[in-house]
Amino acid sequence: MTLSTGFKDLSRADLMERYERSLNAPPPKGMSTLLLCRIVAFETQAAEYGGLGLRLRNQLRSIADAGGAVSPTVYLKSDARLIREWNGVTHVVDRIGDGFSYRGKTYRSLSAIAKEITGAKWSGPRFFGLKRSI
Repeated sequence: MTLSTGFKDLSRADLMERYERSLNAPPPKGMSTLLLCRIVAFETQAAEYGGLGLRLRNQLRSIADAGGAVSPTVYLKSDARLIREWNGVTHVVDRIGDGFSYRGKTYRSLSAIAKEITGAKWSGPRFFGLKRSI
C-alpha cells in the first residue's frame, strides 16, 4: 500500500487510531495530518517488510545516547575557499589557520561572516552550504 493510494484517504481520526495502535501511544498534540500519515505508512511497512537495518538502528541509538545533540562536523583544510552569492554580490571566504579571512579581516567563525554579510544571525556552515537544512 503506497502513501498516495492507501493512507492519504484516511480520516485524521483513523490515522490517529492507527498511530496509537502501532506505537502504543497517542500522537503528539499538533502533529500534522501529513506527518501522521507518513508515520502510519512507515510503521505499516516496517511491520510487513521489516524495520530499519541494523547499521542504521545502531547509528540512531548512538545519536539518542548522545542526547540527540550530534551534528555532522565539516572540516575545512587550510587554504580552502568558500564562495557564496548573496543578493547579487559574490562573497569569497578563505580558510586560514584557525579562522577565516573575509574582505581583509579575520573571523573566528563562519557564522560571524554570515552575520556580517546578511545582517542577521545565521548558521555559518548552513549559509555557506556546508550543512544541509533539515
